Amino acid sequence: MLLKEKDSGLLIEVLDLEALFLPTHDDVLGQKQAGEEEQDPELYLKSKLMFPSDENLPKCWLNPNYQSAE
Repeated sequence: MLLKEKDSGLLIEVLDLEALFLPTHDDVLGQKQAGEEEQDPELYLKSKLMFPSDENLPKCWLNPNYQSAE
């Protein structure tokens, strides 16, 4: 799955989808999609990522207590 880094606008290919969907994980393993060479995997904070359409990630992916939070 491709997401966008909020600060740089670069696309990030998420390599661990399970970590992305679990709200107990604050970061995910991904690779920047910049240049022609494959980039090394890095950890990215989920709070710093968004969908390529500029929509934020769902709260249920970010906050383990999303149902009780206002």
